[in-house]
Amino acid sequence: MKAAVIDRGVIQIQDVEKPAPKDNEVLVRIRATTICAADYRLRKFGWIIGLWRRGKPLILGMELAGTVESVGKTAARFRPGDQVFGGTGFKFGAHAEYACAPESRVELKPANMTLEEAAAVMFGGLTALCFLRQANIRAGQDVLVYGASGSVGVFAVQLAKHFGARVTGVCSTANLDLVKSLGADNVIDYTKEDFSKAGRIYDMIFDTVGKAGFSRSLKSLKRGGPYVVIAPSGGLLSIVGDTFRQMWISLRGAAKMVGGLPRPVPGDLSFLKGLIEAGELRTVIDRRYSLDQIGEAFRYAEAGHKKGHVVILVEPAVAASSGPRA
Repeated sequence: MKAAVIDRGVIQIQDVEKPAPKDNEVLVRIRATTICAADYRLRKFGWIIGLWRRGKPLILGMELAGTVESVGKTAARFRPGDQVFGGTGFKFGAHAEYACAPESRVELKPANMTLEEAAAVMFGGLTALCFLRQANIRAGQDVLVYGASGSVGVFAVQLAKHFGARVTGVCSTANLDLVKSLGADNVIDYTKEDFSKAGRIYDMIFDTVGKAGFSRSLKSLKRGGPYVVIAPSGGLLSIVGDTFRQMWISLRGAAKMVGGLPRPVPGDLSFLKGLIEAGELRTVIDRRYSLDQIGEAFRYAEAGHKKGHVVILVEPAVAASSGPRA
């Protein structure tokens, strides 16, 4: 099968061995995958990971949508021909024609989404859901989402609204209409206005890109309120400094720091699917690329100005022997 292999940070399309599902896995013939933040951050350390993997191909990609090709011995939820969406998690491997995923990490595709749209749900949707839940989101709260037009931000805005919050989205000029269309009650153009100088106090600040700034955020956050930071703001030294700063903020009781890795629980992906089919949740696709164009797609995603998601379309392989489940 064809796959986008990372070798010392360089992406090449290569022919690699088609994977076989473990007992609890499904093998998916991929129609669409994405480039998410975990992919392009990990690519920077590709040479280190390559040494650790001792020459085994490094194939990135956490999200996928496609058709079940085969199932493992104990996998009972799906059958060949089912159209599914979800992901591989930190196993990666989805930038390819086929990938294996635990059956617990995939669901039947939402009826009102294409496979391309469904591929762009898991990473942003589960990340936003997990951290909003960890921050104890409640109806009536005022929530500021910084980076509201990114892959996590678009879901954070919509999910916060679903839970009954009043949402202010911070984004660039070009994305104001998009964030309004997602349901934000207010939008702030960060190129023209500093959210911390408006005098408004929020019950929660949800920083999806690590750029809201500690001093500005604490100035605008209710004392002791949840302050969600889900992305590093710079290089290794900056990450270390931010970590100590967050510890100090927590010790002082200035804010409840929320971050780390998202911890989804069984049923979370099904919950998102239900909201999608109810018309309460949608994804945003900025650009689409073919698998052969994945190098260009990485460069665009890494520039940091994408709206929602960058989707990689994988050409259909040999048709499955049976159609999708009715």
